[in-house]
Amino acid sequence: MSPAKEATKAAGERVTLGDIEQQLRSLGGSAQAIVAESKTTALAAAVGGGVLALAAVYRLGRRRGRKRATVLEIRRV
Repeated sequence: MSPAKEATKAAGERVTLGDIEQQLRSLGGSAQAIVAESKTTALAAAVGGGVLALAAVYRLGRRRGRKRATVLEIRRV
């Protein structure tokens, strides 16, 4: 049965366990399809975010290292 037909069932009809199971399976199948479609996009976003975070940490560490580095001046006598 389509969801539209199930919504128009008479008020006196009982909802069976099979009806509930069928509805849950259709919802679960839809969710699995959506997850499979968006998995590659999520993976690409995670990799991109990791690269950006690594670059930011590198730049901040390099800046801090330059600020704290001792300047040594060597003069010939």
